[in-house]
Amino acid sequence: MQTRCMVRVGVDENLSPDLLVDFPSEAEIIRIPRNAAQEFAIDFWILPFARKDAAAAFSRLTGVKVVQSMMAGVDWILPWLPKDITLCDGRGIHDISTSEWVVTAILSSLKRFPLYRDLQNRQEWGGQAAVRDGYMNETGPQLGQYRILSEDLSGKSVLIVGYGSIGAAIESRLAPFGINAIRVARSARSTPEVFPVSELHRLLPHADIVITIVPFTPETDKLFGARELQLMKPGALLVNAARGPVVDTDAMLEALNAGKIRAALDVTDPEPLPPGHPLWSAPGCLITPHIAGSTPEFIHRAFRFGAAQVRRYLAGEPLENIVTDAGY
Repeated sequence: MQTRCMVRVGVDENLSPDLLVDFPSEAEIIRIPRNAAQEFAIDFWILPFARKDAAAAFSRLTGVKVVQSMMAGVDWILPWLPKDITLCDGRGIHDISTSEWVVTAILSSLKRFPLYRDLQNRQEWGGQAAVRDGYMNETGPQLGQYRILSEDLSGKSVLIVGYGSIGAAIESRLAPFGINAIRVARSARSTPEVFPVSELHRLLPHADIVITIVPFTPETDKLFGARELQLMKPGALLVNAARGPVVDTDAMLEALNAGKIRAALDVTDPEPLPPGHPLWSAPGCLITPHIAGSTPEFIHRAFRFGAAQVRRYLAGEPLENIVTDAGY
């Protein structure tokens, strides 16, 4: 009689049973207590979401061959995970939630929702006196007729820096607005046309909106510094949905305070952004506290993907989203 191949899958002790329904019967689910002192033998660990105690939890695990992160960025895992373990990231899981945040952030910024929300909280009908942005109202045929109080997304050139799965999802959601997409990735591709990051300085002056959605690596640390921000169009919108250190905070503050650019940020450096930090009150800056991926639907997508990875593991098939491959 043939013995079924089993795999021990470690998950958080508090994980809802609803998230485990797609896992194969050959998966022995082992719930890992958060404060346990004993060791647990598992083969496949589904890493808790961005848990600060993840490294400590890993130290109590034995036999681990694969670690599956549910986050797109794994820069916080690599420093403590041994190189002989296969690490897979959550690329693709965040496409919907993060791309929807980007579209919302762009429209909120162009339509001045933060400004008008502030006026609402003060019970002020600001109207024509509310917007004093010189770069929008200094010239143009509207002079002497009306002031510009918001902008259209239609016709804008949008530079997507980091054209992976989330970048493609962002473009697909922006396309119905009639934007002109300019794509940048680490290396060039032809279908669709993607420029290499070495072309960034040439492309920046042509973009009305610049979206950063790159992974955080030594190469992308402060990818946007004073030089890059200076190359942006006056009044261009910088949208950072990647990691805070991808943008030099001091350089961004200088550009914001000078009215050179605007920004919509889901991530900051430092993070969390402490009370009193000048970025909170910088003009033209919209901030959300790293919430772009956090939706009720996201966790279901994540664990359906995790279950599919376990089935691949059991079948001896290649895993998806491998970051470091130790030949599991």
